[in-house]
Amino acid sequence: MPSAIRVAKLSPNIGAEITGVDLTRQLDNSTLAAIREVFVENGVVFFRDQALDHDQHKAFAKLFGKLFVHPASTPVAGHPELIPIKADENSTKVAGEEWHTDTSCEAAPPMGSILHLQVVPEVGGDTLFASMYAAYEGLSAPMRARLERFTAHHSAEAAYRGYYGEVRQYPKADHPVICVHPESKRKLLFVNRFYTTRINELTQKESDELLQFLFHHIETPEFQCRFRWQPNSIAFWDNRCTQHRAIWDYFPQRRSGFRVQIQGEAPVGVQ
Repeated sequence: MPSAIRVAKLSPNIGAEITGVDLTRQLDNSTLAAIREVFVENGVVFFRDQALDHDQHKAFAKLFGKLFVHPASTPVAGHPELIPIKADENSTKVAGEEWHTDTSCEAAPPMGSILHLQVVPEVGGDTLFASMYAAYEGLSAPMRARLERFTAHHSAEAAYRGYYGEVRQYPKADHPVICVHPESKRKLLFVNRFYTTRINELTQKESDELLQFLFHHIETPEFQCRFRWQPNSIAFWDNRCTQHRAIWDYFPQRRSGFRVQIQGEAPVGVQ
C-alpha cells in the first residue's frame, strides 16, 4: 500500500473510505493496485474532494475496464457512457429508491458503477450499501445448499416502464441465485427487488414467497454501511457483490451528479 493512502472502513462487512489520492491526476501502478485491492475487499470505496470533469470521470473508470452504456437512460450529450443523476423541487421520483443491483437484467451486468455527486443537500440524501457476501453467509447451511441449485429470472420491463417510459426492447436474463465472485472467489446472493421476478425452478407461489424472504433478508442492517455525501464525493461500488439504495429524504432540495458504469461478465454459479 503506497504510504500516502489511508483506508478507513465504514462497517465490518462493507465499505471503506480512501484518502490520500487525487483522481484528477494519472495514477501510478501501485496506487491503482491499492485501490483495486481495497475495492475487491470492501465491495464499495469512497473518495472525498474529487473535482472531476466528464473526461476525468470516464478515464478513472476505464482503468478498471471498458465502459458500459445503459440501455434506457438518457446520457449526457457527447458522453454516451455518462448518466445524469438528478433530483430537485420538480422531481416526482428518483433513481434507486429500492434495493437493487445495477442492470442485473443484462446477460452481462456491469462490473461496477462510479457515482460522482457535485451538488448535495445540507442534510439527507445518503446512500445505503449492502454486502451480498454477508447476505449469503447469514443464511443457514441448508438454505445456502438449496439456493445453489436455483436460477432466477431478471427483467427490466416493470422497472423501466415505470421510470424510463417505453423502451424498444426490455433486457432480460437468467442468472444463478448464488454466484461466485470472479476475483475474491467468495459466494454471494444474487437476487434483487428491482429486477428479479421469479426463481425458475419453483412454482410462482413458491418463488414469490422465497424471493420475498430473500429481499427482506438482504435488508438486514448488519450487512450494510451508510455513506453521507459531500460535494465532489465519489462512490465506486462492486456491482457483482453489493446492492444499494438511494434515500430520498431531502425534497425539495437538490442532489445531482453523474454516474459511469464498467462492463462486466455473465455471473457464474457454484460449480
